[in-house]
Amino acid sequence: MLRGRLSEELKQAMKARDPLTVSTLRMVLAALKDRDIAAREKGNQGGIGEAEIIDMMQKLVRQRGDSIEAYAKGGRADLVQQEQAEIAVIERFLPRPMSVEEIGPAVTAVVAELGATTVKDMGRVMARLKEQFAGRMDFAKAGALVKQRLS
Repeated sequence: MLRGRLSEELKQAMKARDPLTVSTLRMVLAALKDRDIAAREKGNQGGIGEAEIIDMMQKLVRQRGDSIEAYAKGGRADLVQQEQAEIAVIERFLPRPMSVEEIGPAVTAVVAELGATTVKDMGRVMARLKEQFAGRMDFAKAGALVKQRLS
C-alpha cells in the first residue's frame, strides 16, 4: 500500500515537474530498494513490510533533523531549508503521530490488558505497545508513562 503510494506520488511529481518531491521520493525509493535487497538475503523474497517501511522513513526524517542541526551550526541556511523541505515531503507518507493525550489511554489499556502490576512487566507492556502502535507512538514518552503507571 505505502510502497505503491510512493511510486504513484513520484509519477505525479514528475508530471507536475516538482523537482524537490521527485528527488526526495527517489531517495526514499532507493533506500526502500536497499532494504528489500537486504531482506532477500535473509530469505524474505517479498521485500520489507509496511511497518519496516514506516520505520525506515522515520529514520530518514531523524537523519534530516540531525543534518539540520549541523547545517544550522555551520550557518548554511540554504541547506537547512532543503532538509526541512525533504522532511515535509517524507512526512506526508507517515501516519499521524499520537499526541501525549492519546498515548496515556493507550498505555493504560495495554497495562490493564496484560495485567501488568510491577516495573518487571515493563518489557511486556512496551513490546505490546510497539506491536500495536508501530510508527505512530513516541516510545520514549510511552516508556516514561509505563514506568510511572507501574511504579
